Amino acid sequence: MGITRRDFVKLVVGGVAGLHVTPLPWKLTDDIAIWTQTWPWVPVPPIGAFNHEKSVCTLCPGGCGIKVRKVDERAVKIEGRTDFPINPGGICPVGMGGLQLVYDKDLRFTSPMKRVGPRGSGDFLPISWDEAIGILASRIKGLRLDGSPERLVAIDGNRRGSTLSQLISRLMRAIGSPNYIRCASVEDTYWMLNVLMQGREGPIGFDLENSDFILSFGCGLLEGWGSPGRTLNTWGMWHEQDRKGKVKIVQIDSRASNTASKAHQWVAVRPGTEAAFALGLAHVIIKEGLYSNEFVENYAFGFDDWTSSDGQKHLGFKSLVQKKYSPSQVADLTGVDARTIETLARNFAKARAPLAIFGKGKALLNGSIYEFMAIHSLNALVGNINMPGGVLVHDPLPLKDLPEFEPDPIAETGLKKPRIDEADTKKYPFTEGLIYNFAKAVLGSSGSAVDTLLVFGANPSFTEPDGGLFSRALKKIPFIVSFSPFRDETALMADLILPDHTHLEKMEEILWPPTLQYPFYGVSRPVVGPVFKTKNVGDTILELAKALEEPVASAFPWNNYEEALKVRAKGLFESGRGLVSYEDQAPPWEQMKKGRSPKPEYTNFDEMWDAIKSSGMWYRPIHSFKNWGKIFKTPNYKFEFYSTQIQLAIDELSQTTDKPGQTVDIMAIRASRDEVFLPHQEPPVLPGKNSTYPLVMVLYEMINLSDSWIPSPPFLTKTWFDNELRKKDSFAEINPRTAKQYGLEDGEKIVIETPSGKAALRVTLFEGAMPGYVFVPRGFGHIAYDEFLKHKGVNPNHLVTTAKDALSGLPLWWTTPARIKKTV
Repeated sequence: MGITRRDFVKLVVGGVAGLHVTPLPWKLTDDIAIWTQTWPWVPVPPIGAFNHEKSVCTLCPGGCGIKVRKVDERAVKIEGRTDFPINPGGICPVGMGGLQLVYDKDLRFTSPMKRVGPRGSGDFLPISWDEAIGILASRIKGLRLDGSPERLVAIDGNRRGSTLSQLISRLMRAIGSPNYIRCASVEDTYWMLNVLMQGREGPIGFDLENSDFILSFGCGLLEGWGSPGRTLNTWGMWHEQDRKGKVKIVQIDSRASNTASKAHQWVAVRPGTEAAFALGLAHVIIKEGLYSNEFVENYAFGFDDWTSSDGQKHLGFKSLVQKKYSPSQVADLTGVDARTIETLARNFAKARAPLAIFGKGKALLNGSIYEFMAIHSLNALVGNINMPGGVLVHDPLPLKDLPEFEPDPIAETGLKKPRIDEADTKKYPFTEGLIYNFAKAVLGSSGSAVDTLLVFGANPSFTEPDGGLFSRALKKIPFIVSFSPFRDETALMADLILPDHTHLEKMEEILWPPTLQYPFYGVSRPVVGPVFKTKNVGDTILELAKALEEPVASAFPWNNYEEALKVRAKGLFESGRGLVSYEDQAPPWEQMKKGRSPKPEYTNFDEMWDAIKSSGMWYRPIHSFKNWGKIFKTPNYKFEFYSTQIQLAIDELSQTTDKPGQTVDIMAIRASRDEVFLPHQEPPVLPGKNSTYPLVMVLYEMINLSDSWIPSPPFLTKTWFDNELRKKDSFAEINPRTAKQYGLEDGEKIVIETPSGKAALRVTLFEGAMPGYVFVPRGFGHIAYDEFLKHKGVNPNHLVTTAKDALSGLPLWWTTPARIKKTV
């Protein structure tokens, strides 16, 4: 029997722990070396002294420690650090290839620029930094003089709560615009979940390393999930000899991903029905009495039916699950047989430290809040919240806020104007930014609702859904400014470029990587000097504030970005606990179980700050486990199966509507009254239910392909298989049975069409793809950057519809109605 390419992928990814003892890396290295010899721009480092610099990777939120090898002052290699707690030695392919993002002038802007050609043409003229900042300052001053500062909009793709994000939002407040719009991510859904069920605003931490049963709902553990270096390292640890067979991994996924293929059990569910599947497991756990009586009876609210103070009876979680989510009912919806549901529920509930994790793919895109609530309910049922191997509850990082300031009368007037995207209002109380609403408002306005748009750390022209809606909106905005270091799709539409440094050239902070189970704060440092005439965007904001003069300038008293970072970091010192070095003999997840408070390795703030800059880390490997009577900050001071926060939000919104029930329609919730406040399954997109679009398009992600605003390093093109990208065609995976229905052979061309648009690509037949679904990878389809990324494949983001997640109003990314037809 022959070995297929798919078999080979499984073999390669399955060897995560033992990869370095195979010849594969060396073969790939040799191939790449030969292949790249013909590239005219590939530099040849001069002969010089070798040295190493340590830093932290900021190409994704994962915060992996990196070691950069240099020849004199030129970086020549990036590898993972073994003296770093998050990723001891590990690093993902994008991080490893990050050198190209520094030195490739075809990917980067080399200085401030102003547009001289048509928008999107890429024709820019280099200008000085003084001229660039002067142009923007003059534009903003004009808006304030006209009394319309709200016509300035900022889109921010940086981490929630970061100093850089605080500086951007501060700038908008000082100028007088309420239109500071955050790019959504999975962090937003984690944050909402924490608020709605636990009353907390801190991060969600999964104690993977101490769990013995991982129930993963679509999490791409081998595709770059969370902090990729940490997750890959943990996967290897689970398979070490002394742990082999002691940790069970079950992947709930609609596709035989690398993670599903290497898990102990793969359960194929119909995409979009994961909430129902989780509630089906809950049904069995409750019916058979396998749940934690101690937790549910004493520290949870809304499990049983209850009566409010006004005498009104309310449905509880137990009644809902028992009535609507029996294994047979869930089997009909999810496609998983009832016996599998029952067996899995028992195995999960009986494990020592069972952990249900959520955040599909790489855990970058926002998720469905009701799906997250349903899955997290499993952790509550088995009492594995704030327990070793469970979901840990934390306070936010003890960073100080930047000092308050008083906006001037012009700013005060502007700040009272309604937000253009309706986020953070009674309609969407749990959301900080709705880019789709912004784009729709711009296109729907008779004139120009927006005069000037600032874009920080984002490429929404590529990453946002709905057929290029955002790009069409850009054409109506008179003046656009990009702070991107890269020649991305959004930047090419800009009128002015103020380019940021790349990740190896600047100081940047790393806030608590998503899913990490202990408090972490990191700082990257410049390991090479600026290759081109770029600036740290934090310093650019400070210079812009000074150019705007008083009263805006007085809100920014810092001389440089590092001073602002230090103001906030003083909170870490004042917290009194934290380590700034790491020894692999004492990993944080082991120290946390011992319960000993670490002794600070510094005596004053300056000592601590210098140590953080040198090591790149501050972390606190201590946790108060269990503590169920104190950790929940809901109105009931309990974990809430029945969310009173949702009830409060809907009650407030109902005061602004005229018709009963209209509130729920506005929030896009399709459940009945009491179900709205409980975990439940919203109607999924299923194949065969729509005669116009009988199939469903499902997105998936790859560890060796960047699908965020950061471009993929060109070297990674060598790692894509020819059933993922062939010349300029990317591929969709379909099941052979689906292919037979449409008369398709492997490699043939199709057009896929959704309500948002259509695109041409090829098909690859894959038994691991569920029939009735079309699986398309994210990350291809750029119309910007260099010859190695431009016009390669299809961007499926533009095929995703405008369907919104209930409560948040954020996009429903993962399932889209679709149809396909064969082409020549």
